[in-house]
Amino acid sequence: MKRTAIVTGASRGIGKAIAYSLAKEGYHLALFCHTNFQLLKDFAAELSHQFKIETYVYCGNIADSEFTISSCENALKKLGHIDVLINNAGKAFIGLLTDMYVADWDCIIGTNLSSMFYTAKAVVPNMVKNKSGNIINISSMWGTVGASCEVAYSASKGGVNSFTKALAKELAPNGISVNAVACGVVDTDMNAMLSEEDKASLAEDIPMGKFCSPEDIAKVVLDIINAPSYMTGQIIGVDGGFI
Repeated sequence: MKRTAIVTGASRGIGKAIAYSLAKEGYHLALFCHTNFQLLKDFAAELSHQFKIETYVYCGNIADSEFTISSCENALKKLGHIDVLINNAGKAFIGLLTDMYVADWDCIIGTNLSSMFYTAKAVVPNMVKNKSGNIINISSMWGTVGASCEVAYSASKGGVNSFTKALAKELAPNGISVNAVACGVVDTDMNAMLSEEDKASLAEDIPMGKFCSPEDIAKVVLDIINAPSYMTGQIIGVDGGFI
């Protein structure tokens, strides 16, 4: 039986690296992005050509329940079943709580946390039916310890961790594993807003002395997929020893 996966936030950064790694392993993919539709289509076409796999692309607001649930259901119909769900889509807001608008808060929580409920709601029944599946949520070290001036982001990632642990207990009897990767500082567009001085200062605070690469996270994701299903409900830190 062919192996299949859904990856959200797949047009760049961590999601793109994960999608590439899965394609290399022969997974047929449903890839999601928010706005970079042409970029994602080109990437999907490249994966299909290079690895001889099926790819399907969806572009829209992952925080929109109607879009996300219907798109995941469509991907399930096209792929036939879902083996792996990667909840990677995410947004950040850096600034004081008092400078945040309600719309900013809603956007962060909707994108980083609520979207995982929507994707899971669409694909979990299929996994339960097949008595197998792997759900991996991309979290952050700030979901564990919190970050000043990133209250909404930290809160959303703390929610990701709790969502992971709770859903793991719920789905364990059905042979489905649910884990999360708590990333440290990853060299992606999300951190591109930082000045070179800020990046250097942040790197000094990391015991490894450097940022993590998206490919490092992708390797960890593959390790989780290939781990015994008995490993579930874990928040796996990949932060260079930061915390």
